Amino acid sequence: MPDEPTPISAEQVQHLANLARIALTPAEIEHLAVELGSIVDNVRKVTEVATPDVPATSHPIPLSNVFRPDEVGDVLTNEEALSGAPDAADGRFRVAAILGEEQ
Repeated sequence: MPDEPTPISAEQVQHLANLARIALTPAEIEHLAVELGSIVDNVRKVTEVATPDVPATSHPIPLSNVFRPDEVGDVLTNEEALSGAPDAADGRFRVAAILGEEQ
């Protein structure tokens, strides 16, 4: 494994920047060429040790959902919910039409 990162050309970086619609200065292109080469080397190292007997992981710590039981609690009645509404009709909040559409 070489100590120097895999060379990524300035033209390759510029091409990627154009695809991503990112404007880069020449100094940024040179800096990113070195950084991207280092990233490619690190990915190569990971693929060397990732053998079929190593399970794929998406998170280093196992995650599980924590659910609480659904419990019926005190809720507002329809009348209580609409009591502070500026306008209501047929047991619902009444609002102005959106974008002038007629309902």
